[in-house]
Amino acid sequence: MTALSQKDLLSIADLSQMEVEELLQMATQLKAQKLKLQCNKVLGLLFKKASTRTRVSFTVAMYQLGGQVIDLNPNVTQVSRGEPIQDTARVLDRYLDVLAIRTFEQQELQTFANYAQIPVINALTDLEHPCQILADLLTIQEEFQTLKGLTLTYVGDGNNVANSLMLGCALVGINVKIATPPGYEPCSDVVEQARAISGGKTEVVITKDPCGAAKNANILYTDVWASMGQEKEADDRMPIFKPYQINQELLSFADPKAIVLHCLPAHRDEEITNDVIEGEHSRVWDQAENRLHAQKALLASILEAEPV
Repeated sequence: MTALSQKDLLSIADLSQMEVEELLQMATQLKAQKLKLQCNKVLGLLFKKASTRTRVSFTVAMYQLGGQVIDLNPNVTQVSRGEPIQDTARVLDRYLDVLAIRTFEQQELQTFANYAQIPVINALTDLEHPCQILADLLTIQEEFQTLKGLTLTYVGDGNNVANSLMLGCALVGINVKIATPPGYEPCSDVVEQARAISGGKTEVVITKDPCGAAKNANILYTDVWASMGQEKEADDRMPIFKPYQINQELLSFADPKAIVLHCLPAHRDEEITNDVIEGEHSRVWDQAENRLHAQKALLASILEAEPV
């Protein structure tokens, strides 16, 4: 995929529909071991937020491609002592081949990309989580053998995952419905961007009605009610978000063959009940595994990995 060579991924909308489809095809082949790629490159991980799946999946993906990984823990670098972002970016640019950043503000990510010539990947910000959505789309495609025409319903907080889901679904032809409590809707600018991408070919619906949104949905999706940095709000959010829990009742409104997704970590019996996440409709563990395969395809494409 020469189109992605040395390209930043700051938003899932940085990709075209064709690029997403080609990444998913490559990820499928890598997962099935029908394709083996190699690149002797160095990936830097600069993570200001805690991480399990993102950190481990990026690390394993790069190792499996034959590359190296440097964990740039902010606590043991000059970043923690206030070194300007533009200075750090220009220095890391001289050492690394690609940089994945997990931080709070999208603008910080953009600044890195502005000052570094190497590709910069959004490994999560408060605005977006594009790598998660690539894994989600791979999981959905595995289940239904298609993406176009499906309906995904997300219930809960209109957070970074909700934002990226709207954009990703609009790109590939999935109808998306976001059900949140009043005042917790996804970013309005992203809603309009998703609708512009869809061009009227798919629905991008924002609603307060979780049951109505779940009706006949092919995919039910949720995330924690209080994201990283919002922990102090968690107790106050509980009663507000309780009607937006994915449980057996909400699942009954969806298509009988619907699948349930959660980007993890999950607070069982809060945003999703234990019986649902462990039930027959859950594809959560496939979804988590697919972080590895989707990101391996992304790294291979950006770094122009060669067949083994």
